[in-house]
Amino acid sequence: MDGTFTASQKELLTLLSSMQPICNKRTTLDVTESILFHVTSRELTLKGTDLEISLQASMAIESDFAETAGFLIPGKRIFELVKELDGNIQFAVSKTQIRLLSSGVDLALNIKDIQEFPPFPERIENLMNVDASFLLSMLNKVAFMIPQNNANQALNGMLLELDQDAIAMVATDGHCLARVTSPKYTLSEEKKWLMPKRAVLELKKLLEAYPGDNIFIGTCGNQLVFSGRSFNFFTKLIADSFPQYKGALVKDDFVPAFLNRDPFVKTLKRTSCLLAGQFVATQFSFEPGSVRVSMKNKEVGALEESLPLDTYQGAVVESRFYSPYLLNGLQVFPEDKVSFFIKNNTKPIIFESHNSDMHMTYLVMPVSMNQAEG
Repeated sequence: MDGTFTASQKELLTLLSSMQPICNKRTTLDVTESILFHVTSRELTLKGTDLEISLQASMAIESDFAETAGFLIPGKRIFELVKELDGNIQFAVSKTQIRLLSSGVDLALNIKDIQEFPPFPERIENLMNVDASFLLSMLNKVAFMIPQNNANQALNGMLLELDQDAIAMVATDGHCLARVTSPKYTLSEEKKWLMPKRAVLELKKLLEAYPGDNIFIGTCGNQLVFSGRSFNFFTKLIADSFPQYKGALVKDDFVPAFLNRDPFVKTLKRTSCLLAGQFVATQFSFEPGSVRVSMKNKEVGALEESLPLDTYQGAVVESRFYSPYLLNGLQVFPEDKVSFFIKNNTKPIIFESHNSDMHMTYLVMPVSMNQAEG
């Protein structure tokens, strides 16, 4: 296996950085703390897995290896060392060690045989390709909604849906729901996958690092795969069934209206400041021409405000909402004027955003009187 190869420090560091959340996660196997290096005459490929998500990333190198060589290196250690080097780095590989040579630096690391590494996903079946920036934009509109440790395991993920009409992403915590759809990408056969939150967040980081890529979405056995020019990202899926959410988005007899986003967001931030960590509902009174906002926290203070409301033609609706729930979703809406629909104090408020490529819906359930008093 003896041989040498030379790699760009900057490019290698980018690959090693993307591997850190994977190789630093505790698993039942100590070997997952290592990164698998595959070296050929022209390419270096890194592989990392924590048994839930896996990443394979490649870069061009100069190498004197005539055949493929493979070895394991502790992922955190090689990252920290490469981070402190500059320019091109020469790697000299022997059976038990790898030497790093760069600008007078000469250091060695022990390596292990790749037989200890878990089997890596193979045989990807690509289904479609999507622009990386567009995919990232969709993820940013729903990823914030995924809870961390909900008792309902199915809520700890994001539903990715594809059919002949659109691509859709949905997340909910049981109180609020965010959904974004686009007719720009479709698939003749209907598909649904429930991705864990951690996979969604790591995929976002990859898309931010490779914004110009075309991303292939595919499958590999029971895993979902996102492939760019120089990486394959694999994730296992949540087996539980995502809630049947579409009925909650039906707007029969709901009254439409518009409000100015920025003033409303500032009002919500002020009400949130009065919460002091408590679950205190804010009263909203929707009426033609205005929405009145009032909140009282006996331990902190009170707020009374009125904001203009455009095109609202319905009866007065008085409903209670928890301000942070409204605020979280409205902060990802790009428009100055936000469209919403309201019906009564037992139904959700539904915000919508439209453009030619994307449609976003954000739903917030009201707080009942019992919850408000509690």
